[in-house]
Amino acid sequence: MTDAPLLPDTGEPGFGLYVHWPFCAAKCPYCDFNSHVRHQPVDQQRFAAAFLREMDAMRLLSGPKTVTSIFMGGGTPSLMHPATVEAILDGIASRWHVPAGIEVTMEANPSSVEADRFRGYRAAGVNRVSLGVQALNDRDLKFLGRLHNVEDALKAIRLAREIFPRMSFDLIYARPDQTVEAWERELNEAVTYAVDHLSLYQLTIEEGTPFYGLHKAGKLIVPDEDRAADLYEATQQITAGFGMPAYEVSNHAKPGAESRHNLTYWRYGDYAGIGPGAHGRLTRGGSKIATATERRPEGWLELVEREGHGMVDQEILGGDEQADELLLMGLRLREGVDLARWQQLSGRDPDPQREQTLLEHGFIERLGNSRLRCTPKGMLILDAVVADLAF
Repeated sequence: MTDAPLLPDTGEPGFGLYVHWPFCAAKCPYCDFNSHVRHQPVDQQRFAAAFLREMDAMRLLSGPKTVTSIFMGGGTPSLMHPATVEAILDGIASRWHVPAGIEVTMEANPSSVEADRFRGYRAAGVNRVSLGVQALNDRDLKFLGRLHNVEDALKAIRLAREIFPRMSFDLIYARPDQTVEAWERELNEAVTYAVDHLSLYQLTIEEGTPFYGLHKAGKLIVPDEDRAADLYEATQQITAGFGMPAYEVSNHAKPGAESRHNLTYWRYGDYAGIGPGAHGRLTRGGSKIATATERRPEGWLELVEREGHGMVDQEILGGDEQADELLLMGLRLREGVDLARWQQLSGRDPDPQREQTLLEHGFIERLGNSRLRCTPKGMLILDAVVADLAF
């Protein structure tokens, strides 16, 4: 893929490609993503060939499109060989139009970072890396089940800054016994390592994870709502002070450094989901099709080799369903939701009484007549605001 300066953000939803690499070296106890540990080497050539076959099926569904971003997530995509990444990116470029200068992101874990491999990804066309750091103290890294320590994390950050034009890393806060003061110290340290983007997530207890069982048994206690709100507010203040304000509930960036691929999700653009357990949204004619693939990696592989794709669900979304999804995604953004688009999809105006109540309580605000967004106060109860507006 051609190396070029990053194209500017046009503000349009765009069309993204998401590729899911489902394998990890270890499963973290908080993680409910579709990730799997395999103790035998994965046949990467076989999986790469299956990714390309599924791309053919997605290209038939999407029609000719110009790709605005590519994201390789997981799992741990940095367990892939550079040759596998190159095959995937070349496959995308041979099926859709891929302009020079689009964002190409890969997720990486510090424990699987090697300089030669990073340089191989860069040569293949990756121009942005997202590192799963999660904490900057060894005790909490161990608690979170991470395979790296702080030294590994800082080494990976340095390498990423040296090799890739753009870099982000993730941290998890609202950890057990975490005080606001301790988080402020950690985050103030983190922003000195960041280039222009940070993803900062509150620890959530997801059903089906080891943490869920511990939490239910009273053996894992996370901060209560008031403490979580204090931690969230401290996060907003510190990142804004360093010129990286929140552009989405959990994502912070210098202006122009926002994740283009994630903006496609939040702006309710189209994206093709390729690989085990990947989801997609593809517009065809006047309809939007929601796609989902088989979650089990080996089951997906066999399905693709037999049927040409691993899709197990294709649902045509009606206007109301699309309008609800637009609200759910768009209200996460600081830029808010395009009301005209919402009205076009739903066939109605927002309920004036519900909107007025939310306005009076300071949970939402209008940006002229064209956009609606959550206030910082509303972001704390985002799900309730969305439910009220969607009715």
